Amino acid sequence: MGGGTTEYTVQKLGTLAGISTRTLRYYDEFGILKPARINSSGYRIYGQAEVDRLQQILFYRELGLSLESIKDIVTAPSFDGAKALQEHHDKLLEKRKQLNLLIANVEKTLASTEGRITMSDKEKFEGFKQKLIDDNEEKYGQEIREKYGDSAIDQSNQKVKNMTEEQHADIQRLEEEMFESLVDAMEGGDPASVLAQKAADLHRQCLSFYWGTYSKEAHAGVAQMYVDDERFTAYYDKRQPGLAAFLRDAVHHYTGTEK
Repeated sequence: MGGGTTEYTVQKLGTLAGISTRTLRYYDEFGILKPARINSSGYRIYGQAEVDRLQQILFYRELGLSLESIKDIVTAPSFDGAKALQEHHDKLLEKRKQLNLLIANVEKTLASTEGRITMSDKEKFEGFKQKLIDDNEEKYGQEIREKYGDSAIDQSNQKVKNMTEEQHADIQRLEEEMFESLVDAMEGGDPASVLAQKAADLHRQCLSFYWGTYSKEAHAGVAQMYVDDERFTAYYDKRQPGLAAFLRDAVHHYTGTEK
């Protein structure tokens, strides 16, 4: 970031940034990074502002954002480059913290394998549980915190941190059983069927590992979110198209909140 009058052709900017000229041309066509000008020979010319914009784009890409999301951010009238850079810094520190946890976990495991230390089962999964929390916060944090409040989400994260290996295995088993029941129940097409209601109850059991307290309203709200949010819908529908909506209907019947 900063001043300077250096200009770059698409070839030189691609070399500087370590990306292909094809990518830069696509960014231009996509409307996320336009050149400062086109010279008399028809070449794209990029100035300092475009270099800074590309840096921001690559930061956001590194953080896993889609190009559509990045375009919305960097082209917004309220976009603040300095503030965005500080946010990048904070997120990279979080990633470094997570990486350090995983490195420490591997080092402890190696020492345990070699008989130099004794490692508890809880220690073996510390880094992975933190990664699960961080990934969920990055993908869904804003939405679920707005919907359920910071206190409920913080309690849920703490439950994940305290989760044992056995509990984690139980969740995976319950979830797989839930999916199998849902797929079978969908063949009958009735979300109120015995099998569909079994799936709804298995879903409740899965949630109980993360929630401090259970309520029918919150359960129904989560099921509705699976349909309203395409990211959740994709997770369920990859098993079978329409599965998210069928689970929503089954849960609404289970909780007595169907309309």
